[in-house]
Amino acid sequence: MHLMISNSSGQPIYEQICRQIKQLIQSGALTPGEALPSIRLLAKDLRISVITTKRAYEELEREGYLYTVAGKGSFVAARNPELMREEQLRAIEAHMEEIARLAAGCGLTNEDLVEMFTVLHLTAEEE
Repeated sequence: MHLMISNSSGQPIYEQICRQIKQLIQSGALTPGEALPSIRLLAKDLRISVITTKRAYEELEREGYLYTVAGKGSFVAARNPELMREEQLRAIEAHMEEIARLAAGCGLTNEDLVEMFTVLHLTAEEE
C-alpha cells in the first residue's frame, strides 16, 4: 500500500490518509479481510506521528471501512457495494452543488458546465 502525504496541502494528514485508503478500498485495490500495515509501520513509512496514523485508522473504523482485531491488527471491512455506491453518489452530489454555486457566481450555463466536464473527462481518459 503506497500513500502520498503532502505537507503543503491544507488538508490534515490524517484526512489525507483516510481519503487515500477509502479510495483504495472503493477501487478494489484493497479487498475485504486484507490486512493493513500496523499503525507504527505506517507512521514510520510516512514519517509521521503514530498518533496521526492511529487517528486515521480510528476514523476509518468508525466509518466502517476497517475493523481491528486485538493483537492481530487492522483489516479491510466487508462493505455492502450498494452502500459504497451511495456514499460515492453523496460525495459527487456535494461536489456538484459546489460546482453549481461557483458556476452561478460567474454566469456559466448548464451547457458550459457540460462542455467543461466533457473536455476534462476526455483528457482524463487519454492519460
